Parts: sequence; structure tokens; C-alpha cells
Amino acid sequence: MTGITTSGEKNLRLFSGRAHPELASEVAEQLGTELVPTKAFDFANGEIYVRFLDSARGADCFVMQSHTAPINQWIMEQLIMIDALKRASARSITAILPFYGYARQDKKHLGREPISARLVADLLRTAGADRLMAVDLHTAQIQGFFDGPVDHLFALPMLADYVATRVAPERLTVVSPDAGRVRVADQWSDRLGAPLAIIHKRRDPNVANKVMSAEVVGDVRGRVCVLVDDMIDTAGTICAAADALFENGAADVIVAATHGVLSGPAADRLKNSRVSEFVFTNTLPTPASLELDKVTTLSIAPSIAAAIREVFEDGSVTSLFEGVH
Repeated sequence: MTGITTSGEKNLRLFSGRAHPELASEVAEQLGTELVPTKAFDFANGEIYVRFLDSARGADCFVMQSHTAPINQWIMEQLIMIDALKRASARSITAILPFYGYARQDKKHLGREPISARLVADLLRTAGADRLMAVDLHTAQIQGFFDGPVDHLFALPMLADYVATRVAPERLTVVSPDAGRVRVADQWSDRLGAPLAIIHKRRDPNVANKVMSAEVVGDVRGRVCVLVDDMIDTAGTICAAADALFENGAADVIVAATHGVLSGPAADRLKNSRVSEFVFTNTLPTPASLELDKVTTLSIAPSIAAAIREVFEDGSVTSLFEGVH
């Protein structure tokens, strides 16, 4: 007989960067484990230092980091954490990105532009990640940017079920804020049994986040409209879409989005908007300035924890989201 047989068992280890430790702690609690103790700090010139205080040798390691602001710092910290685990002889390394930074830059619109979403995937692979796990990627094609398995998690079931508890389905109309979200809005429509409307918007090609005009395609008069999107950044587009719905006779508007990026003027726009409720998940930390009665945050931790368990136990992540693609 050649070789050596061991009786060792698999070992799951969960690590968190400093971007959104609250979510990582929730995931650890769902899994019935604790985060691996980590020493991390910034040098005076901004360089990041990371050292894990427990062994990772032979372990299946899951590294959580949500790419919130300052986004470049937290991406770099995750890369450094992955590199440290690779050099610590981890058995496998899964990078968990509740929010995937640079996901909007997934294709070239003009000449001499980068495809930054692909660059982030390449960096994670080069650092040593064997697998990616992300929630509601901006476009599904990003899964093909990473040379390895990608687990794409969806917040739609949780968000849609919450909205269904707030408004009777027969009063609802699901609204896509632009042509790019129609497929997702159609899935919402199927799940809630509600009709679909679309906002056709024209953007200023020379000014980011600026919409020049918006028109509603579909009947929204007297309806409660749920505007669905993957992320809300400055909230200019979504608030303008809500105004267009009210101008077309909508009785009320609810906004549901997975990622509350909420940069710059977003806080003031949400406060001053006629939208009755904004529903997000906690893939990103919610700024203190947005702790408003009209802002509801649902926890994505159970979904991430369930996916981690399926990966660790060689199960099926797809089975967690049957009917959502």
C-alpha cells in the first residue's frame, strides 16, 4: 500500500475584514461558529497589515469583505487577507463579496475604457481565491470573469416576500427603473403575481448618475408601485423614477434594492422623497444619517450562511434559489 491515510475532518474557518464586521458576525452566529481572531491595522502611509491569530492550515477558509466606501481600501484588504491564507497553507479559499466593487464597470461603452469588474476578478484569483460568492451581481456575466466557481446569491425572495407582507398583491405593480432591470422586475412580477411597468429613461452620456428624461410604459394609475433595482448609489435616478410614477397617477411607491450604496446626496434625497418606504439588505452598512422610519434593512446573513454551509458540505447552492436566475 502506498501513501498515507488520515482520519482528519474538514475544518471551516470564517474570516472578516474591517469593512462590515457586523454582517460577518451575523453570518458566524447563523453558522454556529465564531470569526477567526484577526490583527489588522493601517500604517501611517496607508499600507494595510493583516495577521490571523489562529492557524488556517488545511482549513476551508471563507473571507468576507463587503466593498463599501472607501472601496479601494477594502478591496486591497481582502486581497491581502487572501494572500495571507494562501501562504498559511489553507486547503481552500472562498472570497465572499456581499457587494462586488466595480461591478457596474462590466463592459466597454466607449473606446479606451477599462472593464474594471474583470480586473477585480483577476486580482482575487491572483491573490489566491479558489471560489467567489457574491450577492446580486450587477450583471450575471460577471460570473464568467472569474476563472473558477462563482456562487451567485439572490436577495429577491427575501425582498419580494417582505413587500408582499406590506401590500396586497392585487394592488401592486412591479416597476423596472430602466431597460437593464426588466428581467429582474419580471421575476418579481412572477413571484408576486403583479403586473409589470417600465420606466424608459434617457441619460446624459457626459454626466454620471444624471437622467435627462423618464417616461412610464405601463399602467400605474391608482396602483402601489414597487421600484426594484440591484443598487442605489446617489438615489438621483430612483427618486426621479418615483416622481415619474407619481406624475402618472401612482397611489404610492415602495423602493426595494439589494445594495444601499447611498453615496453623497443620497441621505437628503431619501428624506425628501415622496417614496413611502425604502427596503434594502445589509450587504453594505447603512449610514447613521439614514436611520429613518422610511428605511427598512433586512438581513442577508441567513442566505450567506446557508450558501457557506452548502459549499463546505459539498451541497448545492443553486437549490437555495430555485426559480431565481
